[in-house]
Amino acid sequence: MELDVRRLFLLAEIAEYGSLTAAAEAMMYTTSAVSQQMRRLEAEAGQTLFERHARGVVLTDAGAALVARARSIRRELAGAQSDLDALSGLRAGSLRIGSFPTASASLLPLVLTQFARAHPAVSVSVKSALRDPLRELLLMREVELALLWEYDWSPFTDEEIDTERLVDDPTVLVVAGSSDVGRSGPVDLSSLAAARWIIRADGHPVADVLTRSCHAAGFAPDISYDAHDYQEAQAMVAAGLGVALAPRLSLTNLRDDVRLVPLDPRIPVPVRRILLGQLKGRKSTPAMLGFQQTLREAAKAMPQTFGRPGQLGSVNI
Repeated sequence: MELDVRRLFLLAEIAEYGSLTAAAEAMMYTTSAVSQQMRRLEAEAGQTLFERHARGVVLTDAGAALVARARSIRRELAGAQSDLDALSGLRAGSLRIGSFPTASASLLPLVLTQFARAHPAVSVSVKSALRDPLRELLLMREVELALLWEYDWSPFTDEEIDTERLVDDPTVLVVAGSSDVGRSGPVDLSSLAAARWIIRADGHPVADVLTRSCHAAGFAPDISYDAHDYQEAQAMVAAGLGVALAPRLSLTNLRDDVRLVPLDPRIPVPVRRILLGQLKGRKSTPAMLGFQQTLREAAKAMPQTFGRPGQLGSVNI
């Protein structure tokens, strides 16, 4: 027969108060109810747990052993409740985040800093990957939340992953600081049909953005350089090798010798939507909820740079 933990706690109260009557009064029970529970506990234990005397009770060795266990269990339960309170209050816990490189280099550091300042006891780790590997990290539960992206022609869809649209990341034109392009305002892409272009190499999504945008403007881009990252692309633009298109989020670390020029909003401009993904049906932990809120607030505070959902967003030039 298994021991009832509630009866163990009652036995510990009897040991503390010294008698069944005193324990019953302290716990607002009747003495007969306490006596009945002790008879059941002794039946479960198969041994006598205490002896009655005129001044109260004296524990047997078996009773003393169970009281020691009961006190230990009570301490463990109190510790468990303390752990839960700490987690719910974000005074403890951990969080695993997935992110793609440009978000990791721009939006995410701000969010991590704000979250760490508000919840310093929560341990956060980040894995950076491309979009499809991030999908796998979510599905394999290696991360709890992931920053993702999509374009109209390349939506992020997965039946097992819920996404939330955080902010729109507009495409901008990168030109040399000495260039006259965009001095008077937003540029119609068709006016750059004769320009040479810096493109992202290795089938990068931004290469698709350039090709689609130029074709929509009525020309095929003349490619002068295949860049492997955005800093390299900026350097080639600064050197006069051509101009480039890039999502605004990727240009946080902007060189002094290049300028960003907005594209004419009257003509459809590719916009990269930044998403927050998590496994469908997965209940959010307090740490996840806290990080989501910090991320939403950071995204909402960036309309001048990245644009709200559905808007182009302005770019200082």
